[in-house]
Amino acid sequence: MMEVRYDVIVVGGGHAGAEAASAAARAGVKTVLITPDLSRIGQMSCNPAIGGIAKGVVAREVDALGGVMGRATDASRIQFRMLNRSKGPAVWGPRAQCDRTLYPVAVRRVLDELESLDLFQEMVSDLVLEGPKVIGVRTRGGITFYGTAVVITTGTFLRGRIHMGQQTGIGAGRAGEAPSVALAEGLEGLGLEVARFKTGTPPRIDGRSVDFDRVERQDGDDVAIRFAAYREEEVPDQRPCWVTWASDGLKKVVSDNLHKSALHGGEISGRGPRYCPSIEDKVVRFPNAPRHQVFLEPEGLHTTELYVNGLSTSLPIDVQREFLQTIPGLENVVMTKAGYAIEYDYFPPHQLRHSLELKAIPGLFFAGQINGTTGYEEAAGQGVVAGINAALKVRGEDPFVLRRDQAYIGVLIDDLVTRGVDEPYRLFTSRAEFRLLLRQDNAVRRLGPVARDRGILSAEQAIVLNDRLGQEERVIAWFRDTTLTPADVDPLLAEAGSEPLSGPVRAIQLLKRPRVRARDLLGASSVDVGMVEKDLATGVLTAVEVELKYEGYVGRERERASRLEEQSKLLLDHDLPYHEFVTLSYESREKLSRIQPETFAQAARVPGVSPADLQNLLLEVRRNRSEKCVGS
Repeated sequence: MMEVRYDVIVVGGGHAGAEAASAAARAGVKTVLITPDLSRIGQMSCNPAIGGIAKGVVAREVDALGGVMGRATDASRIQFRMLNRSKGPAVWGPRAQCDRTLYPVAVRRVLDELESLDLFQEMVSDLVLEGPKVIGVRTRGGITFYGTAVVITTGTFLRGRIHMGQQTGIGAGRAGEAPSVALAEGLEGLGLEVARFKTGTPPRIDGRSVDFDRVERQDGDDVAIRFAAYREEEVPDQRPCWVTWASDGLKKVVSDNLHKSALHGGEISGRGPRYCPSIEDKVVRFPNAPRHQVFLEPEGLHTTELYVNGLSTSLPIDVQREFLQTIPGLENVVMTKAGYAIEYDYFPPHQLRHSLELKAIPGLFFAGQINGTTGYEEAAGQGVVAGINAALKVRGEDPFVLRRDQAYIGVLIDDLVTRGVDEPYRLFTSRAEFRLLLRQDNAVRRLGPVARDRGILSAEQAIVLNDRLGQEERVIAWFRDTTLTPADVDPLLAEAGSEPLSGPVRAIQLLKRPRVRARDLLGASSVDVGMVEKDLATGVLTAVEVELKYEGYVGRERERASRLEEQSKLLLDHDLPYHEFVTLSYESREKLSRIQPETFAQAARVPGVSPADLQNLLLEVRRNRSEKCVGS
């Protein structure tokens, strides 16, 4: 039998796997990514889109940590929109519709640039253990890969089953790909808690069969915003999307055929995502809704195929065709691919540390849908953190953990580990209590220095980061130090509907006025702006403008975050006997024992733990430590 040795082994080539492998390789450890089909690395198996509300911030955070997603998105995006632009910048969400073919090509190209990363095509069937510690994996073909850390990112492949109608589900990880059964059984055999979730996809249609006179055209934004900060990719030309509405005709077809649905007919037991429901769920849960929005989104530059966003389904193929033809503009539509539901194993994430390492199995990390999440961005965010921590374990360094006030990725992982999941988890801005700090425009400033200082940016990325941060500091200094006169800016202020000046004013004070833009002030100034305005990297002015306009609010939010950080410094021992803490409620003892929080702040976020329980927990922890000291 063949044996190979690496430092980090990543199992799975989806969005989590690509980011985990990339992160570990950038950290300088010898890494291998093992996946059943190398041609499908980075595949967009559902909607070919990246970003959106909260998700777009995560995509930019992954990029700020040196990841793959930002570059691949810029290289393949065929429509860009900034969602929520009419609201405050704390909830802006960049979103890109991508070319389904170009995106994985870009992912593979970025991975191939990494000298410390190898790729291998095989199905992993089992883990290799030494006591409780993982030391490698075995493949179906009999190869043993040994390593210090293993990252599992198997997506929907663990005992995956595809469902269309009430026919017996077909074993598959994705359409046309075999499920991973042996690995799922091996993981369950280790004593890990396992459960089932489901997700799904809508049908695809031929755009040539759409009556575009009956649907609403939706063009992208004409703005120079990129997801990637460290390398500028050539961005393809934009394409339009379209919007239409499903109403009574579709509702009748779905209602008449609910008994044929795999989900509502009892074929699927796993729970689906509340915030991305199937059309069957929408009709059942919202029976009085007059209509349901449907988006027609292009699959790529060189295909007429459209993704029908909003119609995820597990109904039979003939019913799917029937309900499509009830929608305005789709009366004569040709369906090119049927939608389906997929049910798969996941491992409830309370079994993880915040580093995404299994509490019970040192050296084993989980990332992506295996942890009960849904979405490319959530998977990528977990993947980059798991890959970083796998590499740091090899290097013998402390774990890399992002706080809730530091990144949406920190919110995501803390929610998973501390609160668990009872449905596929999806990020929203409402989940973050410090969202004014966690904007899409400042992702590089927040996370770039952290990544650089932990050695997880490439040398090229670190150089670009230092230059970008220098540019931001120079622009900030210009606004704080520069005085502008009425002659400089009164015409600009009049155009913005703002009061004229009565005398000289600092540029930063003018910038805080509504509708006054940073670039306009720089252009209106008679003061030599020098290097401030010349050759600024994309996004620098936007980041500075938002930071300075809202610095009062941002400052107050940082004060709140500092108080939370103080709580986080109170560490909780891993072996605390919660069941013996009789001053706590029974529910709190059960949940704290199950989750094993690492800090007092995390314990405070466990559902069901009351303020009185927290006060008593402090006393119990101090008493426990005193008894240990006396005993020793």
